Amino acid sequence: MGEVRSVSRLAYGEGDFAHSPLLVFYEVTRACNLLCVHCRADAQRKAHPLELRNSDARKLIDQLTTFPRPPLLVLTGGDPIKREDIFDLVRYASKKGLEVAMTPSATPLVTGEVIERLHDEGLHRFAVSLDGADAATHDGFRRVPGSFARTLAIIEKAIAVGLPVQINTTIAQHNVEQVERIAEVLERYEIVLWSVFFLVPTGRGLAGERLSGEQIEEVFGRLMAQSRRRRFAIKTTEAPHYRRFLIQQRKDRPQMPPGAMRMVGTNDGKGVMFVSHIGEIFPSGFLPVECGRFPKDSVVDVYQNSSLFKSLRDPDQLGGKCGVCDYRSMCGGSRARSYAMSGDPLAAEPDCVYVPQALELVRIGS
Repeated sequence: MGEVRSVSRLAYGEGDFAHSPLLVFYEVTRACNLLCVHCRADAQRKAHPLELRNSDARKLIDQLTTFPRPPLLVLTGGDPIKREDIFDLVRYASKKGLEVAMTPSATPLVTGEVIERLHDEGLHRFAVSLDGADAATHDGFRRVPGSFARTLAIIEKAIAVGLPVQINTTIAQHNVEQVERIAEVLERYEIVLWSVFFLVPTGRGLAGERLSGEQIEEVFGRLMAQSRRRRFAIKTTEAPHYRRFLIQQRKDRPQMPPGAMRMVGTNDGKGVMFVSHIGEIFPSGFLPVECGRFPKDSVVDVYQNSSLFKSLRDPDQLGGKCGVCDYRSMCGGSRARSYAMSGDPLAAEPDCVYVPQALELVRIGS
């Protein structure tokens, strides 16, 4: 279905948001041997009986290649390694011209042989989670003794076979004081990206673990400092206001981290789409509002024409202070966090302390 096309991430720009996602997350299964505190998926021990079969998963991959700019496909879960046909799906998507990444769980299933085979089948990137600078912090968050050591071993094995490694870290109350220490741990390895996720209280994500707006601003400053020191790139997930923070800092400090101002401003439903294990189509895994159901609905049509997707891509549709913010086009706030905290995906970002100029002028004039 369709010609084979390789994907260039560098070719993706703001003008592509309306017709093509940069990232498509496909939750291949919810089966997982871990029960992590913050799990979005409410992972379970066995696969759901209505999980998309191999034939439908292949059809999904085929559809993704028909986007004007085919996306980076991220195979997630649950634990993708629990799916028996995972090697076939990686191979099929790779041969179709898609770049494929995977986010496995740190379990004994991720052996050196599995990693090497995934690399041989065409996997483009391996993303693993490290949620603390030491075993006590990470294992406590993951609720699995030995998870920290296993994660480091997986990183070493993936790098050894030449597979680019991305580290995902959830920053919350349990590890907010460990930003620098986690960066030190990561510096030991030749990773390509550190993706720092700011908690959205969905699934088993606990609202009590969420950082305050003031804490988030402090972490932004510490991440910016680390980006100047480290060999690997640093990005945030579900914290688009980091872009606003960097621009504000740039006004006073011309020497910004390399590439800091060249980032593409993705957000839930804006350059991002999520397909669940049973085919539900969401703006992201953290914004679980169903906009269609694959294979009945086309993922291309849903992304391009769903009323919610279109609203999420229109900064003028945002409510509260986000709707009048001078940074709304390149930031927009976490739509998933707004939905989780208020039930309205277009409401103001609840964890941003910035006061837009329009509101500041009203306050001064009143």
